Amino acid sequence: MTEALFYHLERQKVEDVLPVLLLRTLERGWKAVVQAGSRERLEAIDSHLWTFDDAAFLPHGTSEDGRDADQPVFLTTGPETPNGAAVRFLVDRAELPPHLETLERVVLLFDGTDEAALADARAAWKQLKGLGFSVTYWQQDDAGRWTRKA
Repeated sequence: MTEALFYHLERQKVEDVLPVLLLRTLERGWKAVVQAGSRERLEAIDSHLWTFDDAAFLPHGTSEDGRDADQPVFLTTGPETPNGAAVRFLVDRAELPPHLETLERVVLLFDGTDEAALADARAAWKQLKGLGFSVTYWQQDDAGRWTRKA
């Protein structure tokens, strides 16, 4: 059964949370796709993943880089999964693509201060739960730890 994890971001930005989650994904031996809501955000995420930590390397690429099937982390704005990823990250209000049931996990990162993003997350929650996905909701506590809320 595909797991759907919802991360309600209030204290951190996508740029803070996404690299950590991607590193954990790769540590499990999984490949990932990151789907952004716009080309501009995709380019910003691409740049950030090269520089987010001097002590860590996060291999990734876009269709412009080529060798899509070989990318451990593939960045896109569309529904494709050319690298056979087990996990898809949706950021910046990216639309749910079809065939999510073929994945191990779907991870939605959304800005908890943006009403439209909250509405999109609620709609995605209802849709994925209705499809039989195992859904969980995570929010940071005052100490910055992720706490499962639902």
